[in-house]
Amino acid sequence: MDARDVKKISDAKVIVTERNLSHVKVGVFDMDGILRGKYMSKEKFFSALDHGFGFCDVVLGWDSKDQLYDNVNFTGWHTGYPDAPARIIPDSCRDLPFENNGLLFLAEFQEKAELICPRALLRRVIERAKGMGFIPYAALEYEFFVFNETRESVRDKNFKNLTPLAPDNFGYSVLRNSVDAEIYQEILDLSNDMDFPLEGLHEETGPGVLEAAITVDLAEHAADKAALFKTFSKVVAQRNNKLVTFMAKWSAEYPGQSGHIHISLKDKQGKGVFHDAKANNYMSDTMRHFVGGQQKLMPELLSMIAPTVNSYARLIPGYWAPTQASWGVENRTCALRVIPGSEKSQRVEYRIAAADANPYIALAASIASGLYGIEQKIEPSEAVLGSAYEKESNEAFSLPTTLWDAAQRLKLSAMAKEFFGDEFVNHYAASREWEEREYRKHISDWELERYFEII
Repeated sequence: MDARDVKKISDAKVIVTERNLSHVKVGVFDMDGILRGKYMSKEKFFSALDHGFGFCDVVLGWDSKDQLYDNVNFTGWHTGYPDAPARIIPDSCRDLPFENNGLLFLAEFQEKAELICPRALLRRVIERAKGMGFIPYAALEYEFFVFNETRESVRDKNFKNLTPLAPDNFGYSVLRNSVDAEIYQEILDLSNDMDFPLEGLHEETGPGVLEAAITVDLAEHAADKAALFKTFSKVVAQRNNKLVTFMAKWSAEYPGQSGHIHISLKDKQGKGVFHDAKANNYMSDTMRHFVGGQQKLMPELLSMIAPTVNSYARLIPGYWAPTQASWGVENRTCALRVIPGSEKSQRVEYRIAAADANPYIALAASIASGLYGIEQKIEPSEAVLGSAYEKESNEAFSLPTTLWDAAQRLKLSAMAKEFFGDEFVNHYAASREWEEREYRKHISDWELERYFEII
């Protein structure tokens, strides 16, 4: 049986038995979109398929460095970090081509933990869309830097003076992707083997930076594919003594790294609802209101899209990243880029998103805000013509400039509480406050150079 033919519990048992596997890899994605998991024995895996299993809820209660949040109610020393119930998702089954015919299954938290679980959050948003008569589709694309470094060498160098895969700027270079064909081909092959196929992979402008566009799919599958791509492109690189980063901005010398999200809606008969052949730029009323909601809610939901302190280093003028909640038609200086086309291709690109965002949470925010716009019939502002960086700022669409401020906006958002639930909003906002507080403990090289002697 092929891994992607697994659809139900009985299929999962068949494929494990057919492959004579003693263990199966099972993982869940945490608040930062990091895959946390373990090998599970065949017997334990079969039991988990039938009855669920327990996964320590600390993975929803710590940060990307395994430091425990001290400001959340869901879990902590006060609860003893118990196991939370989780269920295996049979149709998430993937081959692990470098693990001797092994298999990976994703899982999702249940009961109380389900209210916080990022994958479950997106599922609830999609269910709301379906209740409105819409089926969301999405495609995510990522910029990422590749270095001729190892996980040991970057630490030996204190993350400075790193050697990129290739020097200098050479966007869309056929020379570069031919010389470095082996790593390109491994990424392409793994993307096909693990079913997060890429419709494009190319050299971006910058030393060692690549851009990958993942093929469009149903929103729930698109998020799985994006999260798996981010995880396993790192695996491919490290197995080849290279290192990949999805930081929003790793160097002040280069533009930040995007994680753009392309979104469209279809009705239950499969017809695209964003397209109106008679409307300006083919934008249907539904699409216009969807964009209006995304624009209006972007300042309130920014912490779900820009989730790290580093995210905000990317959002500066002139570096291919939006600086306010603007929109335009085929305008890459805007936060929202409407892409006119056929019924099939008409879509909106949510360009504010960076490569460091959790795909489940970012996609939930970008879809939910659009759905809110449809429900409330929100009209967007006038489309930006020319450079959005040069337009006069509209206070209503000004974006928070720090993670702390963005978290405060989320906590006060009535829309976020309605769509995502108080439990998620409070937990997630607290986790971003924690991230900012951890940063404030840090003294930067810039501060030392600027103040140490002279102040």
